[in-house]
Amino acid sequence: MSEVKEKAAGAPEEGGRQRSVRVVLMALMIAMLLAMLDNMIVNTAMPTIVGELGGLEHLSWVVTAYTLATAASTPIWGKLGDMYGRKGSFLTSIVIFLLGSGLSGMAQDMGQLIGFRALQGLGAGGLMVGVMAIIGDLVPPRERGKYQGMMSGVMALAMIGGPLVGGTITDNLGWRWAFYINLPLGVIALIAITTVLHLPKKRAEGRIDYLGAGLLTVSITSLVLVTTWGGSQYAWDSAVIMELIGLGVAALVGFLFVEKKAAEPVVPLHIFRSRNFSLMSGIGFVTGFVMFGATLFLPLFQQTVQGASATNSGLLLLPMLLAMMCVSLIAGRVTTSTGRYKVFPIVGGVLVVTGLFLLSQMGTDTSRLTSGFYMAVLGAGMGCLMQITMLVAQNSVEMKDMGVASSSTTLFRTLGSSFGVAVMGALFNHRVQDEMGRRAGAAGKGLTDQSAQLDPTGLAKLPAALRDAYEHAVAAGTHSAFLLGAVIGVAVLVAAFFVKETPLRGSEPPKPTESTDGDSVRDDAAVAEAV
Repeated sequence: MSEVKEKAAGAPEEGGRQRSVRVVLMALMIAMLLAMLDNMIVNTAMPTIVGELGGLEHLSWVVTAYTLATAASTPIWGKLGDMYGRKGSFLTSIVIFLLGSGLSGMAQDMGQLIGFRALQGLGAGGLMVGVMAIIGDLVPPRERGKYQGMMSGVMALAMIGGPLVGGTITDNLGWRWAFYINLPLGVIALIAITTVLHLPKKRAEGRIDYLGAGLLTVSITSLVLVTTWGGSQYAWDSAVIMELIGLGVAALVGFLFVEKKAAEPVVPLHIFRSRNFSLMSGIGFVTGFVMFGATLFLPLFQQTVQGASATNSGLLLLPMLLAMMCVSLIAGRVTTSTGRYKVFPIVGGVLVVTGLFLLSQMGTDTSRLTSGFYMAVLGAGMGCLMQITMLVAQNSVEMKDMGVASSSTTLFRTLGSSFGVAVMGALFNHRVQDEMGRRAGAAGKGLTDQSAQLDPTGLAKLPAALRDAYEHAVAAGTHSAFLLGAVIGVAVLVAAFFVKETPLRGSEPPKPTESTDGDSVRDDAAVAEAV
């Protein structure tokens, strides 16, 4: 009888906790949407921004400053959350992001906008890491897949709707509202997280590894600048690129040396002793490599070769993104119900390689229906990989390293995207220029000397013979880029076979364990009780 009463009394409490978790997850989805949507919206508003503020020569820095700050701050936010508490660091990142958004909207010249975008990117790095780490704290891995699948859905939604929302806001409210739109959404997330999320407070005894953080920041910044400037602003063999590569490698070596001796390393190197964690980091890098390469060249192919409108550029990727979203949600549900996950990296690797190979076969006579099917195959593969990599990486480390595991996985994906755009872009440009020289002689070669990408307006003004040559050259360039992506994608398939299917924590009743260094490790399910 007493047991019945206890269950009856506990039912409302359990129901309230579940509602609180849902409110927190909704706030986390808003925060993720802010981080993913921002660049998509701002890119659409760029022409209008330049028209009002001027500074066309510095236009690329509006994006580069944001990307650099996001990538460089990602591992630091993860470590701060582990040391001083997830909630406080996450709220701080939201405030910094909103402050950067508001100031960007009030910028009076291009220099101010670039600086405020860097501040905004600094906050964005904490948003993405904080979302995944808090989910890791709140939800046991066995249940985590379906929630992280929802985050993949948010990512796809941002990539589809970003350009459309950006165009609508810019045309009707002005470009400044492309930044101001973040404020009400961010305030909602702030209020929900502040009032509903209650996690155990932490206070680390050690000091932040400032030297390691500085060296890692220099290394990441150098590598991102190499991938951003290489082949565009500077030749790949130029002194500037060589110096950046040398600086990045030297800083990375110094970072690894410092981390071995640091009391509280920014990225504890022992997490890479886990085979699954290392494999998932590599898979995440390759996933970022092929995904962002695809999102760069697919719209270009469809606009140039298939005559699609640039206005609805987000909709051009709809088959790939919808497939990614649906498969990611299904993978999360299946993982939750069965506790098994190894099959998804394997299937995902097969689909990614197959999809990229099919895309490499597109030519000037490929229909939109056919290319849409090829994109769906690639999207399904990425849906198998996107959040499973984060889930397995988090399950491979102790709770005290949840933040750095989340930030490291995110960082590898970010670096993969930078390298993917740079390497596939360099191959694309080289192939387009060669093909134009072969088909149109000196006139064709001269047309693409400065840039292998022509805007639709400029393309329409070309003589019919040059336009036909350029369409064939773009088809040849995308063939080479996607074929390279397929070769790189084989690494995912190989790595997936070596993943060890370790039981997901939370599938059994929680019980305290001891870590290798004597610290108590709390079970994920127990932490969820803090909500």
